[in-house]
Amino acid sequence: MYSLAEENYLKAIYHLESKNKGAVSTNAIAEAMDTKPSSVTDMVQKLAEKKVLSYIKYKGTSLTEKGKKTAANVIRKHRLWEVFLVEKLNFHWDEVHDIAEQLEHIHSEELISRLDKFLGFPDFDPHGDPIPDKHGNIKPTEKKLLSELHKNQKGVCVGVKESNSEFLQYLDKKHITIGTKISVLGKEFFDGSMVIQVGRDQFFISQKIAENLYIQTN
Repeated sequence: MYSLAEENYLKAIYHLESKNKGAVSTNAIAEAMDTKPSSVTDMVQKLAEKKVLSYIKYKGTSLTEKGKKTAANVIRKHRLWEVFLVEKLNFHWDEVHDIAEQLEHIHSEELISRLDKFLGFPDFDPHGDPIPDKHGNIKPTEKKLLSELHKNQKGVCVGVKESNSEFLQYLDKKHITIGTKISVLGKEFFDGSMVIQVGRDQFFISQKIAENLYIQTN
């Protein structure tokens, strides 16, 4: 059993490790957790004693297999609750993150097992993020950022890299969601902006937008 704060640290380190493909610095964790490096050091030392991570001064922090499974379980609960909130309680996809942040700390394995079954064992959450199984495994998926596509390429939106409410609300205005077909009509290599087609609509998007949409090409 871990405290809410401990689970949040493990989850943050899990995400940072996934991005960095290696040990995570104390400063990176402090930035992700919006806290002081000294507070991070105290927490990682505490978690190291619980054998969920290894901490080497000046070299960084890495999750152990036990730590990875624990973090993946928190992420699993978060994403299952997001599916429940959207599909069963009719919340919008930009409303569920903060609620799921609270629900992810429920420790009943039986509840989460029944929730998974009730939802039909979903593979992805409403933002297109893969849901780990009960063993912490995630199915690999072939996807790339929209910014990587070239003129005349097309694909289907399968996820968002950034899931804050402002970005999701912007996508709603452009009628872009999971499953939306997107065609690249033009691309400015100077600034990475694009002209895309969604349904019958054609419009410009910035490089920042293109770098935050995951696409599965044909």
